[in-house]
Amino acid sequence: MLGIPRRYGHYVFGVIQSGVTCLIAAGIASLSAGGTERFFHQWMLSWLLSWAAMVPVVLLAAPLIRSAVLRLTRE
Repeated sequence: MLGIPRRYGHYVFGVIQSGVTCLIAAGIASLSAGGTERFFHQWMLSWLLSWAAMVPVVLLAAPLIRSAVLRLTRE
């Protein structure tokens, strides 16, 4: 284990969640790439680029989304 303090858990969650989401989305988008070798290469390239773009978006948007959810819901 990395031993990251729990107070940073929301950042760890955002990084993992964005990585998994981008991995699936990039795989779906890369299906048209053709053969197995080309598909894998295209998938990994798409995933890395989309993850690099989405990590800051997820980490910055999470507090805003959390606030919106609290305003839209009740106990």
